[in-house]
Amino acid sequence: MEEYEIDQAALLSTFGVEARDLLDDMERRLLELERSPGDDDALHALFRAAHTVKGGALMVRLDAVRGLAHATEDLLERWRDGRLPGAAGLVGLLLSVVDGLRRGIADGVAGLPTDENRLAALRERLRATLEGRAPAAGDLPTFLTSDAVVPGDGPRPLRVEVGKLDRMLDLTGEIAIARGRLTDMLEREGAFSPDQILEAHRESDRLFLDLQELVMKARMVPLGPVFHQHQRTVRDLSASLGKQLRLVAEGGDVEVDTAVVEGVRDPLGHMIRNAVDHGLETAEERRAAGKDPIGTITLRAVHDGSGILVEVADDGRGLDLRAIAEKAACIGLVPDASRVTDAEASQLLFEPGVSTSAEVTDISGRGVGMDVVRRNVEALRGSVELHSEPGRGTRVSLRLPLTLAIIQGFRVEVAGDVYVIPLDAVAECLDLKATGQGALDDAEGVMELRGLPLPYLRLRRLLALEGQAPGREAVVVVGQGLAKAGLAVDRLLGESQVVIKPLGRAFRGLAGISGSAILGDGRVALILDVPALLRKAVRRQAAEPVL
Repeated sequence: MEEYEIDQAALLSTFGVEARDLLDDMERRLLELERSPGDDDALHALFRAAHTVKGGALMVRLDAVRGLAHATEDLLERWRDGRLPGAAGLVGLLLSVVDGLRRGIADGVAGLPTDENRLAALRERLRATLEGRAPAAGDLPTFLTSDAVVPGDGPRPLRVEVGKLDRMLDLTGEIAIARGRLTDMLEREGAFSPDQILEAHRESDRLFLDLQELVMKARMVPLGPVFHQHQRTVRDLSASLGKQLRLVAEGGDVEVDTAVVEGVRDPLGHMIRNAVDHGLETAEERRAAGKDPIGTITLRAVHDGSGILVEVADDGRGLDLRAIAEKAACIGLVPDASRVTDAEASQLLFEPGVSTSAEVTDISGRGVGMDVVRRNVEALRGSVELHSEPGRGTRVSLRLPLTLAIIQGFRVEVAGDVYVIPLDAVAECLDLKATGQGALDDAEGVMELRGLPLPYLRLRRLLALEGQAPGREAVVVVGQGLAKAGLAVDRLLGESQVVIKPLGRAFRGLAGISGSAILGDGRVALILDVPALLRKAVRRQAAEPVL
């Protein structure tokens, strides 16, 4: 009888993916039970998940994980049968168990030694609870979020409906037929008219676009799981800070590219921790201010044109915008705090080193990381804005694209090279008049646009390209939120769809460049980082005269 060798690494990876989803579901069910202790459906689902994790851990020989899952299964069985007194207080213990299982499985998948002592301590806590005795002295073992690495990190799986895969297979077959037909027509010189060949090409192109659209749809996933993940964050932080808080999630069914979901996970977590730590008051402070003693954080997602809008809002104390302006003046970001508007002050909070917090905490620090939020969001080709009202709360808005793979771009030429500007950032195009041109060697300047000053950057000088600028230049006006600036270029080439390619390691972090694209003629075009260029131009505006 033929023997088959088992690929243990592949088995572990598959188990890690399945366990991640099961543990996420267990966490969500436990939070539901905390709000509704009599939810039998949640209890049954928890028991089934623990049983499945136990069986999988046995199969991949993660004995410490199997033992903890087995003890969890025993406790849940007693709970659902009504034979466990005081069950309402078990949620905290079981959430710690979920964290322990995450850590143990993550270690196993990565080939690292499991921390059996911490898992054994959790198992002892479960046994003590089952037997109705006091557990051994000592704090409950904790697994911080940063510790609990998602099982199966690295190549992340994506579930796709079989129907979509079948349609992809059908389309690839149709494309192969259309391609063969077009090749045959081209080889039979003179047998077909140019119009017939063009029509065959258009049919092939239509099929390709259908396949492209289907692949993009297959990568779309809902934001709901990310939103649910932060329910746990708010629960744990409110308990540690002694605040009464709730998280309201809206629009969890909005779908975006899986890469956007992964990229927005950390910025959302940071903003929520900020809101909990600094934005929302204690119950006593809220009562004194005439507010509901329970503070509310709202996570909201809606479609916004060709992208999505994700908002994190709290009904807390709001920001001291004057203090932000004064802090920015102290560190040299602005020359005069008194001339900074509220809208400008709210954006200054995203600059490194700007913070109004009197002390740094382990949970968050407004200004000690909001610049990282902006950097991460802009890496997704998104933008971030902040609005705050004293006494009423703060709202942070993230505008994100639906996908990171393909964009509509506006192509421009500088020194013979082609550059791509994301089309959603382009407001208008105009000539750079001689009266507003300044010296051709200037890298930046200020021109007049409908009676208002508009800072502009000359890409030729900014990117240190060789040669002289033509006698007549064009300006592409780009904008993000309230900020606008011009980009002076040699020639406008027009709009086209481009596929984004990541920059090589040597070019990552290059100021003003966010990616690359391969043009139809085989040349490589760099994609401009509009937010970074805007910040550079706007900072120069006050120092330059209007020409």
